[in-house]
Amino acid sequence: MEETSKFILSRRQILKTGVGTGVLMASGLAAPSILRAQEQPIVLGHLVPLTGFLGTLGQYAINGLKLSVDQINEAGGVNGRKLQIIAEDSINPETAATKAQRMIERDKVDVLVGEISSASALAISEVASRNKKLFIATGPRSDVLRADRCNRYMFCTDIPNAVMVNAVGTALKQQGMVEGKKFFTVTSDYVFGHDLLKAAKAFFAANNAELVGDELVPTDATDFSANILKIRQAQPDVVCLNLGGNQVTNFLKQYAEFGLSIPTVGFNLNTADAWAAGMGNFGGVWPTVWFDTIDTAGTKKFVEDYKAAYGGEIPENHAWIEYITGNILAKAFEATGGSDNEKIIDYFETEAEFDILKKRPAYFRKFDHQLVQEAYSFSVKPEGSYSTVYDMLQLGAVVPAEGEKLTSIYPEDTGACKL
Repeated sequence: MEETSKFILSRRQILKTGVGTGVLMASGLAAPSILRAQEQPIVLGHLVPLTGFLGTLGQYAINGLKLSVDQINEAGGVNGRKLQIIAEDSINPETAATKAQRMIERDKVDVLVGEISSASALAISEVASRNKKLFIATGPRSDVLRADRCNRYMFCTDIPNAVMVNAVGTALKQQGMVEGKKFFTVTSDYVFGHDLLKAAKAFFAANNAELVGDELVPTDATDFSANILKIRQAQPDVVCLNLGGNQVTNFLKQYAEFGLSIPTVGFNLNTADAWAAGMGNFGGVWPTVWFDTIDTAGTKKFVEDYKAAYGGEIPENHAWIEYITGNILAKAFEATGGSDNEKIIDYFETEAEFDILKKRPAYFRKFDHQLVQEAYSFSVKPEGSYSTVYDMLQLGAVVPAEGEKLTSIYPEDTGACKL
């Protein structure tokens, strides 16, 4: 899934297909000149990592947003206007900020969308705030983006770190894997990992668990043998991974090679990384914002449509979150009569509800712009009960449980977010 070539279009391909599909890979082309004869589209500037340790997830994100835009355009667009995507590889925070500024100044995008890295999302959000441009941060999970680093122009659609910890923590407590247990954590050394570790430590402290060791690893680390040796020496009850992207995959494969029997769990995981770990290398309890077996008519149709559009590929959670983000934006464009960012922000702050293909609708919380929604845990099915990696994962119970307030798993308003 590291391929990106199918979205890197030549000039001829852009002229032939870019307008019709609603997608342009950003280049030196002056896209507006192609569209002069048509009614001006609503342009989404899409920034996601297509290379590096999050690159696989970025490809799913591209697919999900494109499917949403294609379906909206096939239905006639929004108020007679088509949607168009200009997409770029965000690469790293510095590049992401530069490209966001260029999209605003040169490409005249109406809205910025995307990102998975919390560090890059923070950089884009600062550009968005300076330019008073709406930014829908689809994949970053760091709590600070919803707290002291929030701003009026950023809205977050993925669940934050605190919710992931609560989702997994609930399942672990039910299994008797927290109280009085010793944990050893391995954490990505950047803003997302630091934030997740902070939430994990708070959970351990609140539930009488002991943190006996923590290893910070750089985001480009691929060899975890030294960390695994420290785990073997410490002999914890549980190994907890706070890693991002394909680092989870690499760690789990190497951990299996060492043959340690200490169970692994994690407060962050994307299903693509679980699939990549392979059968026999993966276990424990993990969080997710969405899974392809959620039993709703909306999820079933989305999975069917996605597989039809992408050669039978099963959608991952970043495909889903970009898809529902496209649909949320379309509803906002329709409700406000266009792409005026200030009107859209005011609309979101009414806490209007959106169908996100789960049991309950979601809404953006006014005080921190977080999309409040259900979360889940998942685990691996018993050995012998599945035949492929795409069939090995089992969705846990929804969190919060039916009848409980959605906000019960989210951080309360501490006043840290000042919009």
